[in-house]
Amino acid sequence: MLEKWEVEPSSGLSDNEASNRLEQEGYNEIADKEKVPTWKLFLETFKDAMVVVLLIAAIVQLVLGEIIESLIIFIVILLNSVISVVQTKKAESSLEALRDMSAPEAKVIRNGTNQTIMARELVPGDIVLLEAGDYIPADGRLIEAESLKINEGMLTGESNAVDKMTEPITEEVSIGDQTNMVFSSSLVVNGRGTFVVTATGEKAKIGKIAEMIETAEAKETPLQRKLDDFSKKLGIVILLLCVLIFAVQVGRLFFSDADVDMTQAVLDALMFSVAIAVAAIPEALQSIVTIVLSVGTNKMAKQHAIIRRLPAVETLGSTSVICTDKTGTLTKNQMTVTEAYLPGVKDAFDGEKWTKAEQLLVQTAALCNDSYINEDNNEIGDPTEIALIRLANEQNEPYKALRENHSREAELPFDSDRKMMSTVHTINGERLMLIKGGPDVMLDRASYLLSGDEEQSLTDEWKTKLEEQNENYSRQALRVLAFGYKKLEEGQSISLDDEQDFTLIGFTAMMDPPRDAVYGSIKEAKKAGIKPVMITGDHKTTAEAIGRDIGLMGEDDFAVTGKELDNMSEQELTEKLEHISVYARVSPENKIRIVKAWQQKNQITAMTGDGVNDAPALKQADIGIGMGSGTDVAKDAAAMILTDDNFVSIVKAVSVGRTVFDNIKKSIAYLFAGNLGAIIAILFAVIMNWANPFTALQLLFINLVNDSLPAIALGMEKSEPNVMKRKPRKIDEGIFAGGTMRSVIIRGLLIGVAVIISHYIGLQHSEEMGVAMAFTTLILSRTLQTFPARSNVQTAFGAGFFENKYVLGAVLVGFVLYAITIMPFARDVFHIPGSFGWSEIAIATGLALASVVLMEVVKMFRNK
Repeated sequence: MLEKWEVEPSSGLSDNEASNRLEQEGYNEIADKEKVPTWKLFLETFKDAMVVVLLIAAIVQLVLGEIIESLIIFIVILLNSVISVVQTKKAESSLEALRDMSAPEAKVIRNGTNQTIMARELVPGDIVLLEAGDYIPADGRLIEAESLKINEGMLTGESNAVDKMTEPITEEVSIGDQTNMVFSSSLVVNGRGTFVVTATGEKAKIGKIAEMIETAEAKETPLQRKLDDFSKKLGIVILLLCVLIFAVQVGRLFFSDADVDMTQAVLDALMFSVAIAVAAIPEALQSIVTIVLSVGTNKMAKQHAIIRRLPAVETLGSTSVICTDKTGTLTKNQMTVTEAYLPGVKDAFDGEKWTKAEQLLVQTAALCNDSYINEDNNEIGDPTEIALIRLANEQNEPYKALRENHSREAELPFDSDRKMMSTVHTINGERLMLIKGGPDVMLDRASYLLSGDEEQSLTDEWKTKLEEQNENYSRQALRVLAFGYKKLEEGQSISLDDEQDFTLIGFTAMMDPPRDAVYGSIKEAKKAGIKPVMITGDHKTTAEAIGRDIGLMGEDDFAVTGKELDNMSEQELTEKLEHISVYARVSPENKIRIVKAWQQKNQITAMTGDGVNDAPALKQADIGIGMGSGTDVAKDAAAMILTDDNFVSIVKAVSVGRTVFDNIKKSIAYLFAGNLGAIIAILFAVIMNWANPFTALQLLFINLVNDSLPAIALGMEKSEPNVMKRKPRKIDEGIFAGGTMRSVIIRGLLIGVAVIISHYIGLQHSEEMGVAMAFTTLILSRTLQTFPARSNVQTAFGAGFFENKYVLGAVLVGFVLYAITIMPFARDVFHIPGSFGWSEIAIATGLALASVVLMEVVKMFRNK
């Protein structure tokens, strides 16, 4: 390795050579990503077909002198554009967070002397010095490692520090197993070392992750895709309808014998066309969807899920695959001693009186241990050692009291080569060397065995039993430690040679246990048609054991490693995908490939993660879920953050997401049913050659003001009873699927018929009265339609009538708003004649009520 980079470890690079390499390789940093300018994002919002139609309508209104109407439309368009740009600008900050993780300085050997330089000036071939507390500034190959432990969790997702060494690795292994390499932005937690830089900047692992983040496809949510698609189609249909109506009206003029003012007649035809455009387009739709999604974010926050991008609420509700991390999400992220094996003791720690072996095991666990709990109750140290002091505390032998009563007199620190640690203490008047280490090493060095209260020789028979017990624990993916002790003479010093011929006490077996509520959540997810998949940096055996235990893996499911995944062809992965429930020792590239494989099967895929290595997959997924305890890079790449890092919260959030989508559909159906009623009334007037039943201002008032509150109130509806019992909706399922379109058509027809009858009655008096009657019936029937819109299944006037107080309030406000339009000061604005009185209001109200009652009658017959 040193020959490749033409460097001597004692002297390092010369300044001249470093300068030449810096010119060739570039700075050790992640380049800035070019961003889309805000003005361009703003202009792109005007590509929407419905926005184009509204712009045309506003311009026509302006030409016709209808200043107020055109101004309102322009304001609506601008507000919707601003909302869209703000949401887009929120999304991209992952690369900035990744750059912030870089170490600012590095300690190097250059020109034969130790120097501190800016980390961005590092080049391949530099010799870098490391000690505890340092962030690693570049990728490199270790040439010295003394008790070196490095936390690579931001790359591997695993919290345990990795023991590093200098020995060559001959086979291809994952990042987590590259024990002779160090990687940029990971943290030295113990020991010291020296490495030669092999990769900097964008060639380092973290640079490649940055590139994947930049190239990962940010997905539109299903709702966004469907609304965009529907918007285009609706915009085209409305435009054609407007042109058709205008052509029909103008055509009638040329074939009519009546003496009419042609200019006024053409203007009237234009007004009909504008009325159709205004009536058909739900101007407040985007704002209402945003508000309903915001309501969902508040509900999710109570389930420990913080939404960073509003559309993620709805996406989560349609999720069919959840790719989840193991450590801390499915498990407690807290190594815990689950079993203890002591020769001669039947059930360790279950009896009232402890044996000598039980007492010594707890004492050794607490004393031969460097971890501790600080004043803020934070656990500091290796997770394995923390589990041991927690064991002492749980057995009513507080580790602090043990350490105060039996101070450490000498020690042999843990070493990754010998896999042991020893400390000296005086216990009950005896000076003892307490030893802990790997079972294989300890069994080879021990000569005696403590069986209950008695010491005896470690026979081959006992050794075989202990080896079998160790293998049994290993098959269960448990981490095993062995404990022993050796009596010392007063004043005797210790060396590595003393770690021989000691007495073996027994084993502890530990694991990071699953969260208690995970078992139920996995069942609930499967019942809801969601496939949970575990993707972890941990070992295959451990991951598979957890997967089987919690019910994540079915009988036909199996686990694969990242290396095994790399060896699979795309076709092989596609064939096996649905049966692979656990992926272990994975790389960032593996994670993206898994997510893409599910997406190619048209599955809405959620991905959880907390490390830098997870960020590209979080961005690629339909919904990325970052962990609250994770890196800023992961959080910024995610659409949702779990504050409690808990899989249970994901399943609860899915339930909220499904409810939110149901409610968005109810709001959309409410808006379009009302708009359809208005369109039917206008088209009927065109066919019958009646006067236009509405003014553009009346329609804008209903669409923007009157309909907004009921539509938002529908977004507050509680979950349908079967929300987590039905399968996730298909990716190609339209907004109006599942009976929604049928409800829109039925309710729209009934509203339209009521308005037509009302318009006809009013026309018998005058055109002005016809407009007033049509407007009144439309606004009242649309307001009362809120009740049937609450559910496509349940009737509005059942037991849950008073459950959603927001609906009751919205309907009441709708009546008040209508009352304002018929006040003397507002009548001219809304074209309500002075002769319009209580009898006309009663007729319009009766027609509106009749339409709503018929909606519920049709619903009852339809659901029988």
